[in-house]
Amino acid sequence: MIQERQPTMSGAEELSERLKYGLLAGFALLMGGVAFLFNSPREIYEGNLTILASPANLLTDYMALTNVGSALFNVSLMTLQAIWIVRMADAKINGPVIAGILTIAGFAFFGKNLFNSMPISIGAFTYARVTKVPIHKSLLAALFGTALAPLVSELSFNLGIGQPYGVFLGLGAGFVSGFLIPPLAHHFVTFTRGFSLYNVGFTCGIIGTVFISLMRNFGFEIETVNILASGYNGPFSVLLYSLFSCIFLIGLQINGWSFHGLKRIMRHSGQLSTDYLELGGLGATLINMALLGFLATTYILLMGGEINGPVLGGIFTVIGFGAFGKNVKNVLPILIGVTLMGRLNYQDNQSTIVLISALFGTTLAPLAGRYGNIAGIIAGAMHLTLVMNIGYLHGGVNLYNNGFSGGLVASILVPILEAFQLHRTNQRALRRPVDPADEVEVDRTN
Repeated sequence: MIQERQPTMSGAEELSERLKYGLLAGFALLMGGVAFLFNSPREIYEGNLTILASPANLLTDYMALTNVGSALFNVSLMTLQAIWIVRMADAKINGPVIAGILTIAGFAFFGKNLFNSMPISIGAFTYARVTKVPIHKSLLAALFGTALAPLVSELSFNLGIGQPYGVFLGLGAGFVSGFLIPPLAHHFVTFTRGFSLYNVGFTCGIIGTVFISLMRNFGFEIETVNILASGYNGPFSVLLYSLFSCIFLIGLQINGWSFHGLKRIMRHSGQLSTDYLELGGLGATLINMALLGFLATTYILLMGGEINGPVLGGIFTVIGFGAFGKNVKNVLPILIGVTLMGRLNYQDNQSTIVLISALFGTTLAPLAGRYGNIAGIIAGAMHLTLVMNIGYLHGGVNLYNNGFSGGLVASILVPILEAFQLHRTNQRALRRPVDPADEVEVDRTN
């Protein structure tokens, strides 16, 4: 197999890579250390065994299933695993990779663990080997593809299949899913035109729907669950605001105590693929991520919601994509749209399902960035309508349910918005004064 050689990095670039690896590893170790402030080592150990051997379909909050310490320690393990995968792929830490790692960290609160994620990543890298492409080409599929981790756990532990057959079936399904994700995700990005940032989430929704349909044909039924923790707003508010303050200050320090580059990030639509590290630099990107963290956490608290596993997953996913397509300017209209639709259709805007629909619905942020605030508000409203009804298709085995819904919303709205934009452009052209020189040119032609 011929490997594509990565360009040799200069000394400054190598130092920057070490810094990015260090920041991500520091985050992982912080989560692991905080775990022991909540629970004893024995409780964390036993809780993690429970997490590894439990079904994980939506919504299974590991903080409620076990305890807070076990969930945080699982976040630490999953983040370190993701960093190791990136290192193994010999890939640079860029915006998409940061988004992938922090998305894994977020979903380690409710659905992902070492057991159910690894076969998917192995499947994605096997696709690269079979098709003889560089392994880093399948890296994002290996990271984001773990959206289907609950499929592995459900087949392994929740269908009543005797062991070890259930485990083998689950691992096999995970491997096949991972193998299919790279080519399908490459194809489906044209379907959404890059206006839904969770492109792999849409892909996983399709694959999950096929698997669940097959299982239902054979008489198996997987029901979504609603296991949620509550009562942790105080300690997690302190933890989150402290974390985001540190990220903000680190970004400022790297940026020479200035906001240079942040304006470029805010002005960009965020349409795939937009790497904010290339656009604004590491310092400005960290500042953007911190601002998004402040916004997302404050939104949850102002709405009166609970900071539980799924909500934490949403917050960390939002800040992860602060390096890859999201900024305060294009995220706000989506949050407003989801909130308004929640009030119009009498949804409880304090409920976890509505709150995470708002957070994860920011997958549609590029729509607001490209077509304006009104389009973003409409996209957010449509997203909530769809996401509340689409989970049945994949039975909750696709953790990126909002990515599936967001892909459908983008595919519907983008052609309409482009048609309106083209119409407005044509109307402006018709209203422009006629240049006399053009009239003379026409007369000569006639």
